[in-house]
Amino acid sequence: MQKKFCFSLPAEETVCALCTAPGGALAILRISGPDALETGNAVWRGHVPLSRENARKMLLGKLYSGDPSSPGEPCLAVFMPGPKSYTGEDTVELHCHGGSFAPKRLLEAVLASGIRLAAPGEFTKRAFLNGKMDLTQAEAVADLISAKSESAARLAEKQLSGRIGSQVRQARERLIHLLAEIESRMDFPEEELDWMAPSGMTAELQRVAESLRKMLQSVEHGSILRNGLRVVIAGRPNAGKSSLLNALLGFERAIVTEIPGTTRDTLEEFVSLRGIPVMLTDTAGLREQSADPIEKLGIRRSRDSMRTAQFIFWVLDASTSEAAAESAEHLKTHLPFPAEAIVAWNKTELDTSPEVLPELSGLPCVRISALKGDGLDALLDLFAARVWKGNDVSESECEVSARHAAFLEDALSSLEKAVPEIASESWELAAACMRGALAALGSITGEEVSPDMLDEIFSRFCIGK
Repeated sequence: MQKKFCFSLPAEETVCALCTAPGGALAILRISGPDALETGNAVWRGHVPLSRENARKMLLGKLYSGDPSSPGEPCLAVFMPGPKSYTGEDTVELHCHGGSFAPKRLLEAVLASGIRLAAPGEFTKRAFLNGKMDLTQAEAVADLISAKSESAARLAEKQLSGRIGSQVRQARERLIHLLAEIESRMDFPEEELDWMAPSGMTAELQRVAESLRKMLQSVEHGSILRNGLRVVIAGRPNAGKSSLLNALLGFERAIVTEIPGTTRDTLEEFVSLRGIPVMLTDTAGLREQSADPIEKLGIRRSRDSMRTAQFIFWVLDASTSEAAAESAEHLKTHLPFPAEAIVAWNKTELDTSPEVLPELSGLPCVRISALKGDGLDALLDLFAARVWKGNDVSESECEVSARHAAFLEDALSSLEKAVPEIASESWELAAACMRGALAALGSITGEEVSPDMLDEIFSRFCIGK
């Protein structure tokens, strides 16, 4: 059980929201707050009413929208009394048919009973404020919902299990012990107590700082898995860019013809490549001159996409030695973009002299056949190796977010300032530095966080979570 927080959340209010997206086979509406049980029984009726005696039992009954002539809609209901519920409050869930109309009618009936619609993320915010989870776990709920790959989902699950919060709290406990030592020196300067030597205190401080630096090193890995990467497929017209897009997606997303310039606009799709969430963009072929105004606009958009990409899969035509030489020259002219490029020599199934390809100094290259699927594993292995820079990321205990990293840096800065103050026995200045570090770490887990920060964090959630 985490610490229970006291902020300006209207805890006496009962709120409700649909927890499932519209259009599915089933819909779930959650009611949370002191009037949850009364509200649930007002719109749902079964052979026995919802009560504390039949808590956590799924009961079959019917929903009534207020029309006395209505026969009611079949619905399952369950009551979960607080504090042993998701929010820590009395909670009722109503499970009805999905679609668009039935859930809307259910929500209207519940709101008509006098409770209000929950704000975005309010259920999880109440769970945090009621001590059901720390702030890192609350953020992990949003990360799990928005995960676009298996790796991103596993990352959110690790954070939801409390790994980041646990490591931060361990560091805080060690710093609190050191701060107590410092404050005892300030309170009892004339006493001969069994104090730790300043050298021992700074050594312990350095050990805590090292643990925080280790956490901070994971921020790039975490950012990639949470936010994904933008990868652009670029090259000359008819090099096979759209064929590569289709091959990586596993379905026919782009039209492929032998006519150069078939792709006139950018095409974007989310895909997981070696567990890395990727926004994959197919672009119009790049050429120097075009009389077609639509193709010109497509080429401009291609260049705009490459400017914002983190990686470019540059597709070159390896079907003949002449095509390969022209592709290599074209690349040298058009490549100056900040993204990291990986060259894919395509159409290798047509290459009559596979060993004779132009040298591309400094650029990693693979040979592929987008139509046949040959070489795609090599391309993806190279991509993953370039993303992770050869590091083994499978053993990472946790991956901090950008928000966590900012507070870790603040804490490290405060600890660095505390070291010389402790060494010179300037205890008041050392204590101020230690309190700054503790405040920064507390902002990660929520032990020291402002209502405005909470509002900003939970505003990113969707309604119903």
